[in-house]
Amino acid sequence: MALRREPTARQMRLAIELRRLRDAAGLTATEAAALLGTGRVQISHIESGLAGVSEERLRRLAAHYACTDETFVNALVAMATDRTRGWWEEYRGRLPTSFLDLAELEHHATFLHEVAILYVPGLLQTEDYARAVFSSRVPELTDDELGLRLRHRMRRQRINLPYDLVIHEAALRIRVSDRAAARAQLVKLVELSEADNITVRVVPFDLDGFGRAASAMTYVGGPLPKLDTVVRDVPHGLAFIHSEAQLSAFRTRFRKVEAVALDPERSRDFINRLAKEL
Repeated sequence: MALRREPTARQMRLAIELRRLRDAAGLTATEAAALLGTGRVQISHIESGLAGVSEERLRRLAAHYACTDETFVNALVAMATDRTRGWWEEYRGRLPTSFLDLAELEHHATFLHEVAILYVPGLLQTEDYARAVFSSRVPELTDDELGLRLRHRMRRQRINLPYDLVIHEAALRIRVSDRAAARAQLVKLVELSEADNITVRVVPFDLDGFGRAASAMTYVGGPLPKLDTVVRDVPHGLAFIHSEAQLSAFRTRFRKVEAVALDPERSRDFINRLAKEL
């Protein structure tokens, strides 16, 4: 079977988890290969995401690694055997890989927790707001590149899973475009906050003690907590974080931010008031 040229973030996550299981078992790649009846290079390819792994081989590896967490192993099997060719694949080779990885991650998510400090999150943006955000990019995007990003972002918004957003007043007040676009974005945010699966809480400027809890992030729920992922913006794209220690820290950070935010009803009133001021 040909090696993958560019593993997806989901494929890499499976590879990383298998490497962690082997490390926890205290086995070298050579020793794991011998148990599986293959070569060390094959284990290396599996653990780097360049090659897939069958359900039968994955379960044999888990047994050799003395992993007794059946729920976890079943979740890994589901990742290994998933043949979903999602809508995002039509953008492969046309958009940065991180755009596709994010869409795939959201597709398989069980919930989303987000903290936004400077911008309204992409999943809740109007097309005009998103266009203004992409248009501010340096170097400037061509019309075709801008159109691709807009279509991809609008398509991402069709998800229907529990989504809890904590958004700072700064993000609500910053005008990425003109006054009309800002007002339309606030109105849409209020409308979306009334959906059964979406909860929006606002952190106003007039709040003590926010500094120690502030941390922009997207926390993506997996099939079980140890397979959750945190997504953060970095200078050249997105960073996908999934070490257990960091996941625990980000869960705590989200709870802290959520605890100091206004409740959903007061948050809607707050956003409505800002919209009327424009």
